[in-house]
Amino acid sequence: MPRELWKGAIQFGLVHIPVSLFPAEQSDELSFSMLDRRDLQPVGYKRYNKTTGDEVAYQDIVKGYEWSEGQYVTLEKEDFKAANVEASQSVDIMGFVPRESLPAYVFESPYYLAPGKHGDKGYALLRETLVRTGRVGIATVVIRTRAHLAALYAVDKWLVLNTLRYANELRDPAELKVPADLKDAKVTAKEVDMAERLVDDMAMEWNPAQYHDTYRDDLMKLIEEKAHGKAKAAPKAKRAATAEVIDFAALLERSLGQRRKEPAAAPRRKEGAAHRPKVAAAKTTRRKAAPRTGARRAA
Repeated sequence: MPRELWKGAIQFGLVHIPVSLFPAEQSDELSFSMLDRRDLQPVGYKRYNKTTGDEVAYQDIVKGYEWSEGQYVTLEKEDFKAANVEASQSVDIMGFVPRESLPAYVFESPYYLAPGKHGDKGYALLRETLVRTGRVGIATVVIRTRAHLAALYAVDKWLVLNTLRYANELRDPAELKVPADLKDAKVTAKEVDMAERLVDDMAMEWNPAQYHDTYRDDLMKLIEEKAHGKAKAAPKAKRAATAEVIDFAALLERSLGQRRKEPAAAPRRKEGAAHRPKVAAAKTTRRKAAPRTGARRAA
């Protein structure tokens, strides 16, 4: 685990639960340097005045916000410090909402919370309460120098704090042209039924460990081959298929037929079996009954 970002507390009402905050993400991207193709020496960049072309010393550079076209408001270091939020080390819960009321696209960056000294009982109590009620805490938190809106939820035996995107950070999809309903898209009842059956047949347990970045792996393999002089010619890119009218009913029927020929998958857990929400649990079986409020769900 990485080093903790801070020690603080979860606070709601008069409840105070000591916790430590840890980042849950880790970068695994490859780092590249810009080189001069002629002699493979590193390329440097100069800061220059776009009007005069003269190089500008670092101490002469100031940050500016374009207030109107060609008009800038400059900000000094002191201005940024004055605008910084006060560094509080607490997760202040404002209220609790149903988990299903938060769409996936509002989630931004996850963090783990671990109980601090004398925090085990409060940590376990809050975790169990969130699971039983199917609710998520909506909180404010300061991470480094920025205030965030965040969601606090239980995943298996851990509490996870996930920062949320503000409404103004999301584009309005209203201008996108999408089918209004099934009738508008000319989808038949038979196609819906076969699509649901195919989804049921392909239901599986979510196991994130079985997935990995194949692009990074392939790129790293190519780098190793080049380093040892064993690189092969890159394969030709496949031509995109031309647009055509698709017979979804036929495709679905063929897909269902292929699924029947495949070896039987391992038996899935029976519906209704008692279990706690897990990171790797995600049922996709079709349910015709209306969803119950307060159902246990892991974010």
